[in-house]
Amino acid sequence: MQVNVMKRNGSLEPVMLDKIHRVLTWAAEGLEGVSVSQVELKSHIQLYEGMKTADIQAIIIKTAADLITEDTPDYQYMAARLAVFHLRKLAYGQFEPPHLYDHVKHLIELGKYDEHLLKDYSQDEFDQMNRHMDHWRDMNFTYAAINQMQGKYLVQNRVTGQMYETPQMLYMLVSAALFANYESTRRMDYVLQFYDAVSQFKISLPTPIMAGVRTPTRQFSSCVLIDTDDSLDSINASASSIVKYVSQRAGIGINAGKIRALGSEIRGGEALHTGCIPFYKHFQTAVKSCSQGGVRGGAATLFYPLWHLEVESLLVLKNNRGVDENRVRHLDYGVQLNKLMYQRLIEQQEITLFSPSDVPGMYEAFFADQDEFQRLYCEAEKDDTIRKKRISATALFSLLMQERAQTGRVYIQHVDHCNTHSAFDPKYAPIKQSNLCMEITLPTKPLSDIFDETGEIALCTLSAFNLGALESLDELESLADLAVRALDNLLDYQNYPLKAAKISSENRRSLGVGVINFAYYLAKHQLKYSDGSANELTHKTFEAIQYYLLKASNQLAKEKGACGLFNETSYAKGILPIDSYKKAVDEFCPHKLNLDWEYLRESIKKHGLRNSTLSAIMPSETSSQISNATNGIEPPRGLISIKQSKDGVLKQVVPEIEKLKDQYELLWEIDNNEGYLQLCAIIQKFIDQSISANTNYNPEKFPEHKVPVKTLLSDLLIAYKYGLKTLYYHNTKDNADQAKKSATDSQAFDECESGACKI
Repeated sequence: MQVNVMKRNGSLEPVMLDKIHRVLTWAAEGLEGVSVSQVELKSHIQLYEGMKTADIQAIIIKTAADLITEDTPDYQYMAARLAVFHLRKLAYGQFEPPHLYDHVKHLIELGKYDEHLLKDYSQDEFDQMNRHMDHWRDMNFTYAAINQMQGKYLVQNRVTGQMYETPQMLYMLVSAALFANYESTRRMDYVLQFYDAVSQFKISLPTPIMAGVRTPTRQFSSCVLIDTDDSLDSINASASSIVKYVSQRAGIGINAGKIRALGSEIRGGEALHTGCIPFYKHFQTAVKSCSQGGVRGGAATLFYPLWHLEVESLLVLKNNRGVDENRVRHLDYGVQLNKLMYQRLIEQQEITLFSPSDVPGMYEAFFADQDEFQRLYCEAEKDDTIRKKRISATALFSLLMQERAQTGRVYIQHVDHCNTHSAFDPKYAPIKQSNLCMEITLPTKPLSDIFDETGEIALCTLSAFNLGALESLDELESLADLAVRALDNLLDYQNYPLKAAKISSENRRSLGVGVINFAYYLAKHQLKYSDGSANELTHKTFEAIQYYLLKASNQLAKEKGACGLFNETSYAKGILPIDSYKKAVDEFCPHKLNLDWEYLRESIKKHGLRNSTLSAIMPSETSSQISNATNGIEPPRGLISIKQSKDGVLKQVVPEIEKLKDQYELLWEIDNNEGYLQLCAIIQKFIDQSISANTNYNPEKFPEHKVPVKTLLSDLLIAYKYGLKTLYYHNTKDNADQAKKSATDSQAFDECESGACKI
């Protein structure tokens, strides 16, 4: 009996099994260990009258993807090719893509692309781009990559599922948009070079750029830092700012530590303050009010100091115990520490808690001047007229460690390191907070109201180098030039919903270029995280990254001028990251510098920098998948990682698994965090912002499968000793009984080993 299937246009035609076989054979061409017959056999397609061809394709794609294993990794490419075949039919109604000019013209008519693309480029230039574009590069994606690309980045109607473009169109048009304002004699060279760099996975771009550049929506900064003052107008202005930026794909950092404590006087005693929690709930509502256009959910990290009078309540805001009235569970939290807090812990003393409103100048000094903070803090401790509470440092740090271990998402910010090893002079531009992922350290100022032009909302625009795609560190010079020019152009290309963000961005021009595929980079050099073998290569690599980023920004300053507030940077004084890092790093990494930093220093002092900051090490969770790369600087959890997406479960295979299976050091095989934290410290020596650095614990490696607080504290002290600015996730293997496996006995602090406690 003949079975008819329904094509995309609604017409019926007889099913042609030989056509399916031909497509599968095409998808398997040149791949090792894949079997067309195996896919056909396991697909179990139950044909019925009127079955959609799209459903048949979805079945065979999933079947190929399900066959991905450590021994047959090439099924990830077979499944990806089948997915690309399906995607092109969805987007174009045929396998062959249209001419770029015709494609752009059509999508501008539909309102999907920015109309300036046709105004900025001629037909001849579109012809040149079309000739250069290599659509076969779509076949270099893995299944996880093309799935993420289709789900998050490609222009589409997220209600109907209609797709409008394919990856190479995305890459070329992002490149064209970013260099549209360059002079005509140079811009096509940059457009094509940047297209090659991103489409060959040498430069990785973040979600806001991939999803947004080329569309009418022009806000592409990944990270937005919003500072809140202790007033209703400021709090409401911050909440309004959060809504605007969450709706445009940005992750949010909220500095709310200045809000006065519960019971504080308002208007000279006319009323009592309701404390922090109601306002944190207000921020949570703002963050969750928008879905970021279906690309990702709104999210934020909120910051406060460990010495805040309400800290015992604030530390448990994510805890599952308690009731909604005293919990704010849908934000993450960054707890701010400095040397004085650690000293009180080591010396088994007390930490005194204050409302920031009760000690004038102390909150500001906490960031800008550590000596002044300590003076004001100690004086306030002795002043009986100031409301305060004393708590043992052991008990307070115990609570902090307990909540960090149990939730995984109570983060750490070392505010002193953020300011002493900073791209900015803390006297003029102190660093008060970080961002959603704990890698951005930029100056902020609270808004007095929504129209305030003296406040400062910090934006950071990101990208990353794919270390696994480098044949030589010499490539970094040209890649850095491309990345800095493209991101700097983006600052002028994008729109700014708020003046406080526009003024800051245009005057500071902050960038954050990081890396992906570090684990693969180590594996192919036969190096490990845990034993110090990677220290020298890490030092050499990140020296080159920061050097060439600074060189590129310095060259851009020669061409276009330094950023407006260059005078507020430490670079303006000739102070480079290599001058201000914690010298404890030299104990385990005594390697000398390889590049001509003195020449660069003098050139920066003379010509300035176009960008206040150049580097930051971000997680790159999604964007690394697009490049078939390991996340940021993290060791993989397995040779095949299971990634959850809104479209289901995806398998991501580590690069070159066939050759390097035994060279990868997997996360849960590493005995402790020491080697990883040392590598982070080496990286931080050069990076002018911060690092999304995690701590990881496998309870199976500890007696009674219980991670001692002594271990957690030791890692915290080591991170501080080595100069790390921030700590991101606390990961524990196997979430079953996770709370039980992380010790919380405060007496464990008494066992702190003296070696770890020297800060």
